[in-house]
Amino acid sequence: MILKIQIDINIVGKKLLEEHLEKLQLDFTLKGIGEVEINQSISSAKLKELTLGLRKYGIEILESEKDILIQKIKDAIIEMVYMEDKLPITSSVSSYLSDKLKYRYGYISDLFSNITFTSIENFVKLQKIERAKQLLSNSELSCSEIAWKLNYSSIPHFSSQFKNVIGLTPTTFQRIIKKRREARNDE
Repeated sequence: MILKIQIDINIVGKKLLEEHLEKLQLDFTLKGIGEVEINQSISSAKLKELTLGLRKYGIEILESEKDILIQKIKDAIIEMVYMEDKLPITSSVSSYLSDKLKYRYGYISDLFSNITFTSIENFVKLQKIERAKQLLSNSELSCSEIAWKLNYSSIPHFSSQFKNVIGLTPTTFQRIIKKRREARNDE
């Protein structure tokens, strides 16, 4: 039997981090996505143990300022794309990131491209498509409602980007998901 599982990576990461910090008996405060404050001095042995323990799960402790900023950019984009309401239309992605991170967009964009080998625009597109897949799979929203929610300029633009990334139109993707659900319910 194959089980399909939906994972909220933020909850999983937060729980893993909490468990490891508590195991090491560290006093800590979670500050937000990807940020924790250790409220005491930490020995190099404990830091190494924490680093190795988290690394098993693909969680890295960032040390360089550039790596930290790249992660903040990714976190801000993911936070923006996964907002419960419609994405903010009042500002562009560049304005949103500049305001949130307090850096010029040109600097953010150049740094992101140089470190990740992709543009911020491409990363945003991929995150929006992942969010669209999630909404198509787990909600009763129509393609036009999803396009509106994710700030696409039109339904054809949304459909085109979705098909370019996934290889299927959103409607076909949604139909396949629905048929799989019905087949599972019939079993």
